[in-house]
Amino acid sequence: MYLDELHLLNFKNYQEANVRFSPSVNVLVGKNGSGKTNLLDAIYSLSFTKSAFASSDAQCIMIGQPFFMIKGKFNKAGKFYELMSSVQTGTKKTFREEGADYQKLSDHIGKYPVVLIAPDDVELVRESSEARRKFFDSIISQLDKTYLEALMQYNQALKQRNSLLRMFQERGTPDWLALESYDQILIRVGKLIYTRRFSFAEEFLPVFRKYFQYIVGEDEVTDLEYASELKDKSFEEGLIKNRQKDVMLQRTSFGIHRDDYLFTLGNGDLKKLGSQGQQKSFVIALKLAQFEIVQRAKGFKPILLLDDIFDKLDDFRIAKLLELMKSELGQLFITDARPDRTGELLRSIQVPAFVFSVNKGDVTPVNNSVSS
Repeated sequence: MYLDELHLLNFKNYQEANVRFSPSVNVLVGKNGSGKTNLLDAIYSLSFTKSAFASSDAQCIMIGQPFFMIKGKFNKAGKFYELMSSVQTGTKKTFREEGADYQKLSDHIGKYPVVLIAPDDVELVRESSEARRKFFDSIISQLDKTYLEALMQYNQALKQRNSLLRMFQERGTPDWLALESYDQILIRVGKLIYTRRFSFAEEFLPVFRKYFQYIVGEDEVTDLEYASELKDKSFEEGLIKNRQKDVMLQRTSFGIHRDDYLFTLGNGDLKKLGSQGQQKSFVIALKLAQFEIVQRAKGFKPILLLDDIFDKLDDFRIAKLLELMKSELGQLFITDARPDRTGELLRSIQVPAFVFSVNKGDVTPVNNSVSS
């Protein structure tokens, strides 16, 4: 699968852009703030129906404009498919495939997979459990529609249960029967989510370890463990035991929404003991494992988006990543503020690439390939 064409209107700093890409390596060069990352975000949005960096669609509309539109033409197995995403201020998002609107955006997830590696990904190690849950949920959701539906049902029931708990606090009288109706939903779909997360972690771990060892070039012991309260206690028991506590806290204090993924290096916590280089290598290995797992399930390679990746790695890790680019990966998009560096790196592995100059929202193809 690859992205053949991309058209933007009023998306972030792009008033209008029309670009045709190579099915292999595409390099976006330009100064910081020119719009390179925004271009990757537009591609990401066509895959996941939402931005990777903005918390709301409204934040993606160009300042002073009433709407944005992203249109892309993808090639899958020799057949072209056109996707379109459009948001107008004050109205519902429109998302179309081949001119037909999706009734549920969730139906689109996983059909045109991309993997994004960005500088802030190291926050997967450093931030709270929520970031790690979202990472793994996004992968599983691309592979398993039942899981995605269960996750959406769980989050909706959790939101409603927490609202009910706040109402109890205001009234001073809990309605246990009303609470039970939401508990039953959480229990039913929560068990499914727990089981799928557990099995996926077992599938993911050996693939991740393979890439980590490849990138660091050393026999370092790494581990990734799925941690859940449901390992030691049934969902029913946990919810009932914590009811009074939930009323006092005004939120649900037991369940799979509190799950975490523990990252270890050697015998300790990666966040505390790992160097910056080890943490970066760990995160890149996570993303490359995501790439392989999705490829296995879909039967084709996802699009790989590398945002400013060479600026964050040492020469050894760059060399290992370049080896993968040459042999294992499909369509790539690489951003870099230093075109000379990217050109030299790609020439070193004799990989032809199409170069685009990005300047304040304008995208211009550069005539010659960096490998020539």
